[in-house]
Formats: sequence, C-alpha cells, structure tokens
Amino acid sequence: MTRGAHGPTLVLVLAVGVLVATGVTLLLERSLTRILLGIILLGNGVNLLILLGGRSGAAPLFGTAPAAAMSDALPQAMVLTAVVITFGLTAFLLAVAYRSWYTSGDDEVQDDLEDRQIIRLAEHDELAAADLGGEGPDGDPEQVDPEPARRRLRRDETT
Repeated sequence: MTRGAHGPTLVLVLAVGVLVATGVTLLLERSLTRILLGIILLGNGVNLLILLGGRSGAAPLFGTAPAAAMSDALPQAMVLTAVVITFGLTAFLLAVAYRSWYTSGDDEVQDDLEDRQIIRLAEHDELAAADLGGEGPDGDPEQVDPEPARRRLRRDETT
C-alpha cells in the first residue's frame, strides 16, 4: 500500500468505492447467489477501507525499527477479524443458498406470507382512516374540539 504526500492513492480509494457500491447493489437483489457475492464484495471493500486508515511502514515488531517508522498494527488486526467474520457469514449464506436450491430448485428469496398479510392490513387501515373531508364536526373522527352543544332551556311542565 503506497501513500502519496497527503494520504492514500486515488486508485485504492476508487477500488473501495467500486467494491462497496457493487456489493450494496448486489445485496438488494432477490437471488441468494447475488446476495452472497454482494456480502463478499462489501466485506472486501470495507477491509480495504480499514487498511487505508492505518499508516504504512516497517513491521510492527519491537526493536526492528523506530516507533515512528512502524506500521499501525490495529487496522491489520481489525481486518484479520473482519476476514474471519466475513468467512463465517459467507459459509452460512452458502448453506442457506444450497438448502434453498435443494428444497425448491431455486435460490430466489420469496416474499413471506405474513409480510404480505401485514401489508394488506396496513393498506386496509389506511383506507379506513382516510379523511375525505366535508363530513362536518360530528362525522369527522379527527375533529378534536367540536363546538359545544347548545343548551335547551328546560321548562317546568307543571306550570
């Protein structure tokens, strides 16, 4: 990883942008294979971004170089951890994709029936609570402060 006078090279920054953008685009697909590829690309882009945050230099071993000339070991450790996590997530998604292909012959993520029912109920509630206007204060459920009712004077019926 080479740096210019002011920071990381433009090629590495563009590579991070392309990897993350492609990964996010693939994550939004409905095919489990594309979702898996999106996770891999996104993970690689984020790993490269973390590495760009550290400084380059000599190996971070005590006594091999002055402390100012050593590379930062924290981003390297974070990337190593992120690689392991991405590998575990990739293995899990591969198992899910294989199981989906084995049971249904397709790796496309289907809509959940409960989700469709919730959407239908929400649309029904929106239509039922719609304010069509012109109902007057008695017919408008959103009327907060209607006019007070006029009182009728009670007359004694005995007189």
